[in-house]
Amino acid sequence: MNAQEKITSQHLKRDAYLYIRQSSLHQVRENRESTARQYDLKHRAQALGWNDNQIVVIDEDLGLSGACALERNGFQRLVAQVGLGRVGLVMGLEVSRLARNSSDWHRLLEICALTQTLILDEDGVYDPSHFNDRLLLGLKGTMSEAELYVLRARLIGGQLNKARRGELWMKPPIGFRYNANHQMILDPDEQIQSTLKLFFETFERLGSALGVVRHFLKNNLLFPRRVPSGPHVGEVVLTPLTHTQTLSILHNPRYTGAYVYGRVRHTKVRIPGKKMSQKLPKQEWKVFLPDTHPGYLSWERYETNQAQLLGNAKSYGADRRRSPVREGVALLQGIVICGRCGKRMTIHYYQQRGKIVPYYQCMRDCIRNGTSPCQIIPGESIDEVIGKIVLESLTPAALDVALEVFEQLQTRKNEIDHVHRLEVQRAKEDADLAQRQYLLVRPENRLVADHLEREWNQKLHHFSEIQEKCKHLADSDRMKISSEEKERIYGLISNLPGIWNDARTPMKDKKRMLRLLLEDVTLIRDRKIKIHIRWKGGKTTILEQPLPLNASSRYRTPQAVVEMIRALTPEKTDQQIADILNARSLRSGYNQPFTARRVNRIRREYHITSFTQHLRNAGWLTAREIALKFGIYFATARLLACEGVLRAVRSDERGNILFEPVTELPASQKGKPYKDRRQYPKLPPKQQLNLPKEVQYAY
Repeated sequence: MNAQEKITSQHLKRDAYLYIRQSSLHQVRENRESTARQYDLKHRAQALGWNDNQIVVIDEDLGLSGACALERNGFQRLVAQVGLGRVGLVMGLEVSRLARNSSDWHRLLEICALTQTLILDEDGVYDPSHFNDRLLLGLKGTMSEAELYVLRARLIGGQLNKARRGELWMKPPIGFRYNANHQMILDPDEQIQSTLKLFFETFERLGSALGVVRHFLKNNLLFPRRVPSGPHVGEVVLTPLTHTQTLSILHNPRYTGAYVYGRVRHTKVRIPGKKMSQKLPKQEWKVFLPDTHPGYLSWERYETNQAQLLGNAKSYGADRRRSPVREGVALLQGIVICGRCGKRMTIHYYQQRGKIVPYYQCMRDCIRNGTSPCQIIPGESIDEVIGKIVLESLTPAALDVALEVFEQLQTRKNEIDHVHRLEVQRAKEDADLAQRQYLLVRPENRLVADHLEREWNQKLHHFSEIQEKCKHLADSDRMKISSEEKERIYGLISNLPGIWNDARTPMKDKKRMLRLLLEDVTLIRDRKIKIHIRWKGGKTTILEQPLPLNASSRYRTPQAVVEMIRALTPEKTDQQIADILNARSLRSGYNQPFTARRVNRIRREYHITSFTQHLRNAGWLTAREIALKFGIYFATARLLACEGVLRAVRSDERGNILFEPVTELPASQKGKPYKDRRQYPKLPPKQQLNLPKEVQYAY
């Protein structure tokens, strides 16, 4: 069946779509003849009966690969129009122009068969609804995909073969350059070398990528990087160090002097066009050639760094037992293990009486399965025991360790000063270069001269700022120690327990010291808390600690204080007892000074009779009872007590009065004042009891 027989009036009523594509921008610029041949297919459609206004050209996918249809908006629009039945003919120079993927190609064939759409290429016209045409189109699509695979395999094979010889060019990381013989060498820039050496030394000391970033930020150190694109591509600029940049450098094995290729595997996922990158272990790298060029660290040091980073990764693995040191007060953070299940214990902080207290708890199974926690152990007493053992082990060599630490601090300071001096030198070189450029310009060329003069001034200003900043940092951090200060330092070093227990010593430093000695600590809670300490050398130490007291026992008032209150109640009020206890520097179970309310609470808790009840049991009477007994006014009874005519006492902190029982009132003498009739001491007024005003005027 020829082309004219396949084309019907129904096809001619619909539009003809011409799809034009080139795989790359380079082909669009260089292979113009192929693009012109694709545009010429428009005349083929006109010869077959389509009008010029019926021919739609889709060329928006020029420069895009046909391996996937995800990013090809023109191809997606073509498939949509075919599915809507608006297309009578689809034109392409060859199948590879429409698709190099079997799934995209056969999907288009299915839709064309359903909507009775024809397909035209350089060889002829095909009807996908006919078996023979569809078979031929399917074979062409398969060959197109196979062709792409063969081309890709050839390129990758040649690339891999060159990489196995170590000759495949790859962009060098910061700190390296290629020489004239295409060999990788250390960057001759001394500032870049010094900064990278300081970078790796800082990580070796701190053991944390974020710690390196903070160290550079604290010391105002900038990190070099090359501009990846733009007019200044390849130039070195100094910028603040970032965490992503730090991890990238630490994970890069090329800094060991090794040639590495194929560390990452890219696999396609279900979403077309999207790639998933997977980092491979060392044994799966395609090419690994150690010691092919100079490096900044050894391979052993690199593997140690990777193990440290792996331990620092909080989200890695199901049973990670270590983590970088934090600022919390828990001394065993990251190295404590549950003695029942063997998993790493986490830390939870509670605030008790204004103090933060750590608790070590094993909650993994509790969170995962909804069961009860494996162990929850208060950590304050355990930290004290561990700290004491560490101090005992450190004390003999404390002086040597401290001197070594001081020397390391001086070395670090010198390294930082060296990097700052190199930064000043670079700024001076830039200013000198700008000066030479300005002096070489012709005076009559004022536009260029003015621009170079402004640039020179900017470089000079930048140089002065860098120089002033580095001078200020050097003066502020200068480590000058006199002989007297050295003697004081030596005396302080010899008292290592005092340094350890000093509130100014950061917890992070204590934890770093601890991790230099201890591998881990295992806790088991039974009738007692068993502590298994595993030291770095393999030695173990086993201790036992009593279980911590519960809240009622921990904050219970001492028994001696209770007995003292019991002995004082027959003669003293609650406020007087509190004053006596505070005068003797005694404290309650919560380590608080005593008040009348606290004494009253203790009496009720231990069923101790109050001073008022003691007097009432002895028959003492209230003012109202005295007034009723002798037929006098209530105010008169209180006046007789205050003036000492009747024996009375204030029985509580509120100032209530109790009278000693009497059979009759003293006889009154006409014209004789109360002071002449006084038989007992005057009763003190309420104001002398230090009572609140609302209590003073309550009666």
